[in-house]
Amino acid sequence: MEKACSICPRNCSALRGENWGGYCMSPALPRVARAAAHFGEEPCIGGSRGTGAVFFTGCNLRCVFCQNREISRGGPGRTLTVPQLKELFLRLRDRGVSSLDLVTGTHYTPWIAEALSGLELGIPVVWNSSGYESVESLRQLEGLVQVYMPDFKYWKGDIARRYSAAEDYPAVAKAAIKEMYRQVGPYELDGEGLMKRGVLIRHLILPGQDLNAMDVMDFAAEEFPAGSVMFSLMSQYTPMPGLDKFPELQSPIEPELNERLISYMRRLGLEGYWQETGSATEEMIPDFDLTGL
Repeated sequence: MEKACSICPRNCSALRGENWGGYCMSPALPRVARAAAHFGEEPCIGGSRGTGAVFFTGCNLRCVFCQNREISRGGPGRTLTVPQLKELFLRLRDRGVSSLDLVTGTHYTPWIAEALSGLELGIPVVWNSSGYESVESLRQLEGLVQVYMPDFKYWKGDIARRYSAAEDYPAVAKAAIKEMYRQVGPYELDGEGLMKRGVLIRHLILPGQDLNAMDVMDFAAEEFPAGSVMFSLMSQYTPMPGLDKFPELQSPIEPELNERLISYMRRLGLEGYWQETGSATEEMIPDFDLTGL
C-alpha cells in the first residue's frame, strides 16, 4: 500500500509507488544512475583508489544551477531492491575503493538504511547530500554512516527560495549538520589521510555571493570545536543552460572573489580544502549511463 511520503523536509505527502512523485521525482524503490570508482571528491574521501560513488536519481531540491540536472529531476536510472542495493555496495567494496560514497540518497533514506544494516564493508560509508534533510530521517542512519559530507548552500532564506525553491533551507541545513556531528563526532583520519569518520561541510561559491559564503564559513567555525569538522570551499561553479531568468548566475566565479574567500577561510582557521577557479569545467560531471549496474 502506498504511503504519503514524509522522508525529507518538504513533507509533500506524495504517494510514491510505481509512478514517480513528489519534489524528488522518485518512485518508492531506489533508482541508481551510476555506480563506479570516482576520483572527483576531496582527497580524504577518495584517496588514490577513488571512492565507490553511487549516484541516485532524483533530488528534493530544485537548484536552478544544478550540474547533475540529467538525473536530479528524474531521468536515467535503474530501480534496485534492497537486496540488490546490498549487492551493489559489496561489489564496489570488492573493487578496492577507499570508501562508499552515497550521492544524493536523501529521498531513499529508509531503503538505504535497510541495505546498510548488518553490512560489514570494512570501508567508511559517506553520506554525500545537499544538506536539506530532516533530523528524523538522519537518525535512521546512525551507526551505519561514518562520514557525513553535506552541502551548506545558503545562509539566507531569500537566496534559498530564489535558487532552490526552499526558503527553509538555512534552518533545515543547520539542524541537519548538527545532527550529523552528534552522530559521528570530531573527524578522524587514518594513516593514508583518509577520513575514517566525521563531518566534511561543502560550500559551492555562487557568483556574487561572497557574504553568503562567509556566513556559512562563520557557522562552521563558531558552531563546532576548533579542528573538529572539515570544510571544502568549492569554486567549480559552471553556468548551465536554462539560466535566462538568472543573469547573475551566467558567469563563472571571478578569481578575485575566490581568493578573498580562501583568505577568509584561512583566517577562520577552518581545516580542509579549497579549489582554484580553473577547476570549473563540465568535465567534472560524470556520465550517467548506468555504468556499474
